[in-house]
Amino acid sequence: MEWQDQGVVISTRRHGERDAILEVMTPVHGRHLGLVRGGRSPRHAAVLQPGNRVALTWRARLEDHLGQFTAEMLESRAATVLAGPFALHVMTHLALLVRQLPERSRHPSIYEAVDGLCGLLAHPTMIAPLLVRFELLVLSELGFGLDLAACAATGSREALCYVSPKSGRAVSREAGAPYHAKLLALPSFLLADNEEGAIPACDIAQGFALTGYFLDRHIFDPRGIRDRDARFRIVDGVSRLAPLTNDTAILGADFQLSEN
Repeated sequence: MEWQDQGVVISTRRHGERDAILEVMTPVHGRHLGLVRGGRSPRHAAVLQPGNRVALTWRARLEDHLGQFTAEMLESRAATVLAGPFALHVMTHLALLVRQLPERSRHPSIYEAVDGLCGLLAHPTMIAPLLVRFELLVLSELGFGLDLAACAATGSREALCYVSPKSGRAVSREAGAPYHAKLLALPSFLLADNEEGAIPACDIAQGFALTGYFLDRHIFDPRGIRDRDARFRIVDGVSRLAPLTNDTAILGADFQLSEN
């Protein structure tokens, strides 16, 4: 068995004295693991850093075997990941989210988003709103997508400003007013018809609160995931990032907020 693809390095871990297990996100073969012979050597270690985009060849005797990777650098981002705590926290959180996807399951929109986000690690004001959208994308790819296209109660597409914590559907200001204390805030930058531009940090915080509620409910708590320190530090750091930029192009055309 053999295939060639490209991918973003998610992690590496030690295997024996000289080798390493490489975890990557690829456009065609999804999240994939493989053994890199001599992966702990200085020559290989520089290539196998989280965030780097690499050209991959995978070989195995049978399809369900771990197999072996050879990897060549296409774009180095390791210096950016290590340059500051925010980028490192973002990379750690991206890895956590990507690991929730089934191994070897094709998710091209996830790959496009991960690759785009890793290319923007040096620009935290652009990363923050995109990371909220990426969390929505992960929820959607795992079957827990939110429907933010129209009001769940009236069908209206106007004045959407709440999300029902039960259904994950948008609610308009008028329909949600009597229940606003029980609803989640829907920041305007997550609406499909919102124009690109500066976003208040408080809106980003509301976006993280929204996605965090559904990540906890559907993914983290059911799977017993407790180590979410990187996400907490990202949310805490958002208040010091202003202004923020709303640009959804990096997430690709496949990303639909209303997808379930």
